[in-house]
Formats: sequence, C-alpha cells, structure tokens
Amino acid sequence: MHSASSSSYSSPEAAAAADPGRMTTVSRHYFGGASSDRDHHLRVDILENMQEDYGMFVWPCSVILAEYVWQQRPRFSGSAVVELGAGTSLPGLVAAKVGANVTLTDIADNTEVLDNIRQICGVNDANCNVLGLTWGDWDEPIFDLHPDIILGADVLYDSAKFDDLFATVTFLLESSPGAVFITTYHNRSLIFLCSGHHLIEFLMVKWGLKCLKLLDGFSFLPSCKAASLQGNIQLVEITLDKEKPK
Repeated sequence: MHSASSSSYSSPEAAAAADPGRMTTVSRHYFGGASSDRDHHLRVDILENMQEDYGMFVWPCSVILAEYVWQQRPRFSGSAVVELGAGTSLPGLVAAKVGANVTLTDIADNTEVLDNIRQICGVNDANCNVLGLTWGDWDEPIFDLHPDIILGADVLYDSAKFDDLFATVTFLLESSPGAVFITTYHNRSLIFLCSGHHLIEFLMVKWGLKCLKLLDGFSFLPSCKAASLQGNIQLVEITLDKEKPK
C-alpha cells in the first residue's frame, strides 16, 4: 500500500511539516471540478503522521472510497453514516461535508488516533461524533448507532480480524433495516468478496450477508487521482441477505 500524502491529488504546498519531530504533515484532498487546487468544489485537509501506525495516514483505499462518497453525495445527504476503522477519516469527512450525520470510529484504546480524528474534524469544521469502537466488542456506545450507511476503507487487511469485523457490520446492519456496508479493499490473492476466497465466503454466509455491487475502484476515479495510485482496488456494497434463514 502507498501513502497518499505525497501524491498529485494532495497539493505539494499543503504538505507543510507541523511537527518535524513527529513527521506530521497536512495533505489536501480535492473533490469536484478538476479535483485540483485551482478547480474544486470541496477540499478536505488531513493531518497525517508518517511515523505512527496505520491509522495516522491516508491509504489509497480511503481516497477511492472518499471519491465514491462525493460522487454519490445525494445518497449520503441526510443519511446516518458510521465509518469503521476510520483512521484519518477522509471518507467520513466527505460524507459530513455533503450533509450526512457522521460518526467516526476507531479502536477504542487507540487514543492517539481518536484524538487525531477530533483534530482533523476541527481543522475541517466538520461536526462529527468521534467514538471508540473495537470490532467484536459489545460496549454500550454501539447500541446507540443506527446507520443508514456504514463505511470502511481497507478494513479487510488482517484475516484474524475478519470475523469480528463481520460480526460488527452485521450488528449495525440489523440495527437499521435497509442499511448498507460500503468498503474498499486491495484485491490481494486472499480476498475475493463476491466470488471466492473460502474464509470471506464462509463469513458472509455465517453472518447472513450478500454482495450488492462490486466495482473496480479506478473505474470512477478522476484520472488525476488514478495516476497517483497503484494496486488492484475494489469497492463493494454489502447488505443483509434477507433470503438467508436465521
């Protein structure tokens, strides 16, 4: 995977070091128009720390999911949205900017990531709820979430966590009839959501889920962004399989 902070969709002049000792940068992400600093409809600034864990910088899957949110913005406006494993929260912030009621979540005990999310919300004047939520843990806050749309960028990276992820997704889908889970992922040899890998297939059957839509992540990405990204990235929409017996 590749960091997005030095790619062409982030303005070079925006990547100014805020804390040289911690390798903190600010990357700018543009949506609409030509998706450039001179021609755009929306700009989101992201605080990244290149020396910290995966949750502190923008991955290509996040860029692609954020672009999908922007292009589907009428669908998101007025919706309740929860982003799982939000990290730097680019997709969720775009959803908030187009009128969604957004809750951004990440691992409950990862206070540095959660604090960074709050700071990013402040930088972008985004009114989002920030919540510690660990997949597979049934703490009180999860029972208050009733999303229309669940977002997850590159959350399918550790097979040891797949079961907890799908348990959490299923719980949230069941809490809101008609809800959908939209995720982007690197189509590595071990991941085939709709046609294949035995573990993913087993878990989707186990939790009563089905694939609604599968897209090549580059099929809708503006060329100026696509040129800066590498890999085979897919976007999938998942919902409850209503025909599956309980």
